[in-house]
Amino acid sequence: MKLKAESTSKIVTLITETGAVEARIWEATTEGGVRCHLYVTLVAVAPEQDQNQFELELEQQREPTAEVAAIPLRLIL
Repeated sequence: MKLKAESTSKIVTLITETGAVEARIWEATTEGGVRCHLYVTLVAVAPEQDQNQFELELEQQREPTAEVAAIPLRLIL
């Protein structure tokens, strides 16, 4: 599966069996046009890649859609 994803400014706290972790919500669309949400807790880049450029791009976020904005700040999983 391939996704086209955009980072949003929305951050939620996920409650897991091992504790709480913050996740940024990314909004995505599959190649087939299905919209979905990603709850991203960690993003890593390969050491040989341009770390500075990656960090600059990672800081770019947009406001979430109304659907994502309505997601509670604390989720129970």
